[in-house]
Amino acid sequence: MDTHLIAAGLPALGWAVHGGLLLRRLSTARRDPLTGLHTRAGWTTRAQHLLAKHPSALVVLVDLDDFKAINDTHGHPAGDAVLSTTARRLADWCGRHGIAARLGGDEFAAIVTDPAHTTGLPTLQAALDRPVPHDGRLLPVSASVGNCRPAHLPAPTLTDALSAADAAMYRAKGHGRRNTHH
Repeated sequence: MDTHLIAAGLPALGWAVHGGLLLRRLSTARRDPLTGLHTRAGWTTRAQHLLAKHPSALVVLVDLDDFKAINDTHGHPAGDAVLSTTARRLADWCGRHGIAARLGGDEFAAIVTDPAHTTGLPTLQAALDRPVPHDGRLLPVSASVGNCRPAHLPAPTLTDALSAADAAMYRAKGHGRRNTHH
């Protein structure tokens, strides 16, 4: 084998490996390590793209009610179990027609391109409010859910849809737990 070819190819191989590692790290940075969902940055980019392609999409915000009490009463492993279970339930509800994210703490978001292909918001609410099994006991969980159809807004942007869903979520909190508002 020609040593000149090998010597010329080594830097290219090094850059290819380095590029692959950087892509992997970027991909990992866009996923929440606990839940496996997209992080805020990764989700926002994808959600904006989906909204541009699917104007009838539905944006959903989820906030766990009294989450701090779960950590304080049952410990952080129990809180992690609740967060992971909530993430799975939200992602399952989205199915192939949307993407879910953990925005931070106990706040989640989703965008569904075709809401008719989901089981509906009442089913999501029921799934999120089911107790979470952990360490031989069932942990009580409830969530406030707000949603918005960007097509119904004067400016159908993701930012405006998130603001409207956030306002709806806080209206749901104001009416007591286990509510969904839009």
